[in-house]
Parts: sequence; structure tokens; C-alpha cells
Amino acid sequence: MLDIRLVTFITLASTKSFTKSAALLNITQPAVSQHIKFLEESYEVRLIAKQGKGFNLTEEGLILLKYAEQIDVLYRRLEMNLKNKSASIKTYNIGASMTIGGYVLPYLLGEHKKLYENIDILLQVNNTEEILKKLVNGKIDFAMIEGLFDKNKFKYKKFKEDELVLAVSKDHAFAKIKEVDIEEVINGNLILREKGSGTRDILENSLIKLGYQLNDLKGYMEIGSISAIKSLVELNLGYTIISRESIRKELKIGTIKEVAIVGFRIKREFNFVYLYQEKFIEEFMDFCFNFLYDK
Repeated sequence: MLDIRLVTFITLASTKSFTKSAALLNITQPAVSQHIKFLEESYEVRLIAKQGKGFNLTEEGLILLKYAEQIDVLYRRLEMNLKNKSASIKTYNIGASMTIGGYVLPYLLGEHKKLYENIDILLQVNNTEEILKKLVNGKIDFAMIEGLFDKNKFKYKKFKEDELVLAVSKDHAFAKIKEVDIEEVINGNLILREKGSGTRDILENSLIKLGYQLNDLKGYMEIGSISAIKSLVELNLGYTIISRESIRKELKIGTIKEVAIVGFRIKREFNFVYLYQEKFIEEFMDFCFNFLYDK
């Protein structure tokens, strides 16, 4: 277990409040102060500097925070691995961004469970930004994401390619033509994913490459749920640029149509992203690759 004084320091750095930290840790405010004082005396540095009614971490405090968070993640990994070593049912936490978590992983996890009944996989779904935060903080063992990420910071393997496409209602005017200009798309009833989502980030980057500014992409609506976006599109209350993976069913039954955009294609990757090379991660990736190739 991580030293309680380092836990206090990490909590204080996160909350920026002695009162909130004490409540979260179920200790007194003087105890929080004592823990910080102990660390400062041990390392012979100042960790926090008062500023008005609040405080900021000093340069030394930021250095300690960086290493303390890394140690905390390693302790979590150690605890999980030791528990799984002796457990008859092994448990792992996977994080996935919205498209993968909603339309790719569920089937894979179902097939995995049929083969490995002694392994429980707990799936957490959020946008790419939040999933990467969970990975860094040790809340998940590894991630599957479709968004942009720092490839120097994480280990990763490409799973498969995906494409973002213009999805419109079968009753929309765009559905009656072969292709549409990007200018018409961004100036009409375009429904966007929320900021922080992989889909939004990649769309914005693609438009920037064409010379557009981010404020050109105002959007008609901004929604964090893929299911809600698809429902609005089916009702002809807007259209969207979305992963083809997420609209396979609707394309098949004909409620949504895919329309080409002149000179504009967005291809992206689904990636496994992780911090540590571990046996389960390698085995799960191998399972997914084998399933993909056999399909």
C-alpha cells in the first residue's frame, strides 16, 4: 500500500483543499497538514506555496507529485497482479472509447468469456480523453481507443482501421445525391460529438488540414451519446460525421444513408493503448487479432 502521507499529498494536489482532502481521506485537517509537513521535512524542500486563500505546488512539489502518482499506479498494478495470481476468477479492467465500447468490444468480450470462463473483464466506456486519464491513474489495465493520443507516452498496437462517414436520414436531401461539399456539411445541421471525444478531435484535425479554423465548426448540436445522435439522424433532425462501425445496423436496414463528401475522407485507427507489458494484455490482444482475422 502506498504511504499514507503520499496518498494525502496526491489527494491535496488534486482537490486543492485541505478541508476536502481531510473529508475524502477520513482524517482531520491537522492530520493533512502534519502529513505534508512530514514530507517537506523528509525531503528538505517546500512542497506547497500559499497564494492568497489558496496554494500552488512548488517546483519540488510538482516533481514529487509526478513520481508519487507513478508509484501509486505501480502499487495498484502490484495489488491487482498478486490478487489475480491466487484467485480462481481473475478480474481485469478495460477502458474503451465510445465507438469501440459500444459497437466493437461487447461482441469480442462475449466471445472471450465463452473461451475463458475464469476471467472477468470489467468494461468502462467514456470518451478518449477520460479513458486515457483512467489509464494514467491506474484505474484500468489497458485501453482501446479510436482517438488521438501521445504515442511517445504510451505503448500501443493498432487493432484495425475505421472510417468516419457522413450519416444522414434516408429522408434527408443529402440522401438523394451522390456526394456533397464539405462547406454544405459544416454550415448545415451538423450534430457533433462532445469535446474530448476521439471522433471530434479527428474531425477537427482533418478540417484544420483543409485550412478551416475551429470556430468554423460551430455545429447544430453537441451530444455525448452515439445512440442519441443516431436517433436524431434517423428522425431527420440533423446529420453527423460518425464511425461506420457504429451505424452498420442502420445502414443495413436503410434508416440511415452514408453520403460521400467531395475530397474529404477521414480514416483512423482503433488502438490498444497501455503502460505496462503484461501477460493478460498480450493474451487479450492476441485473442482480438485472431478473432479479427478469422472473421
